[in-house]
Amino acid sequence: MSDFLVVGGGVIGMMTTLQLADAGHSVTLLERGQCGREASWAGGGIVSPLYPWRYSAPISRLSTWSEGFYPELALRLLEETGIDPEYRQRGLLYLRVDDESRALAWARKVGKPLERVGSDFLYAKEPNVAPGCDGALWMPTLGSIRNPRLTQALRRRLADMPGVTLREGCEVQGFRRSGGRVTAVETATGPLAADQVIVCGGAWAAGLLETTGLRLPVRPVKGQMILFKAPPDLVRRVVLMDGRYVIPRADGRVLAGSTLEEVGFDKTVTEEAHVSLRQSATRIVPALADCAVEHHWAGLRPGSPDGMPFIGAVPGLENLHVNAGHYRNGLVLAPASTRLLVDQLLGREPILDPMPYRLKDR
Repeated sequence: MSDFLVVGGGVIGMMTTLQLADAGHSVTLLERGQCGREASWAGGGIVSPLYPWRYSAPISRLSTWSEGFYPELALRLLEETGIDPEYRQRGLLYLRVDDESRALAWARKVGKPLERVGSDFLYAKEPNVAPGCDGALWMPTLGSIRNPRLTQALRRRLADMPGVTLREGCEVQGFRRSGGRVTAVETATGPLAADQVIVCGGAWAAGLLETTGLRLPVRPVKGQMILFKAPPDLVRRVVLMDGRYVIPRADGRVLAGSTLEEVGFDKTVTEEAHVSLRQSATRIVPALADCAVEHHWAGLRPGSPDGMPFIGAVPGLENLHVNAGHYRNGLVLAPASTRLLVDQLLGREPILDPMPYRLKDR
C-alpha cells in the first residue's frame, strides 16, 4: 500500500507525485488514459494568466509563485531526463488593451514589470506583428513552456523514481469509505488502498467525486487551437490581441488560440473554429497567412465558477483531498497549487495562505 494515491496524470497530478516522491514517500499515480495527454498537452504553455490584472488576488499569488519556479523546474527536468521543456522567457506584448490604466495600476501594486511602449519599440521587438499599432503594453518577464515536452519530461522522471508507481489505462470508478475515511479507490482492475488519496482529475474531477456525495462545481470547457509551420523568428515572443494569442516555439512553429466552448465532454474540432483561429492569428501576424496549418486540436479545461481552483481536504473525509478547477490556468498555477497542497499534506508551513482555495464554505 502506498503512502499516497494520486488520481489523474495531468500536470497537476504529476507535479504532486513528484513533490511527494522527492519528500521520500511512496506514491501510486492512476491515469485513465496516458499521462499528460489531456488539457496539460492541449494548452498553449503561457506561464501567466492572459490578462493577469483581471484576476483575483489569490489567483495572482499562485501565479506569481509558479512563474518564479518554472525556470528551475525546466532545468531540473532537462538534466534528469534529457527532455527539454523549452522554457523561454522572452516577454509578452499586449496589443489593443482597452483597460490599460487598470493593467498599469495592477503592475505597480504587485511590483510586476509592465510598461507602455511606443511603435518603434514594438516593431523592433516584433517586426511582423499587425501594422499600424501606435504601441503596446510590454511585460518583459513573462515566460512560456512547451507543455507537451514538459509533460513528457515529468512522466519520464516519475517512471524512473523508485518510490513511484505509474498505472496508465486505469480508470477510477469510485471510492470505498468507512468511518469518515476512504479505505480504497475502486478501479476497473480492482480496489487500491493508500493512506491518503488526492484527486487531480481536471475536467473529470466532479464526476469522480460524485460517488462521495461531494458536488464539485467543475465542468469541461472546450478550447481549440491550431499550429502553424512557420520559419524561425517569424514570431519571437508571445503576442496577445483581442483575447487571442500567438506563441512561438524554438523550432519556429507558432501556436494560435484559443476558443472557449461550453459543449460538455466533446473534443471534436470544427471548421468554424479553424477559420476563426486562423483569422485571429493572421490579424496578429499577417505573414502567418502564408504558413501552413500543421495541426488543429481541442482540449477540455476544468472550468470553475470564478476560475479559482479547489485545493484541500474534502469535508467529511479526512484522507481525501482535491486539486482541481484551475480553468484556463492549470499549467500556469500548477507548481504553486501542488506545492500548497503538498505542504499541508506533509505538515509543512504552506507557501501561501490556503484559506481562499479550501472546499469548505465555497
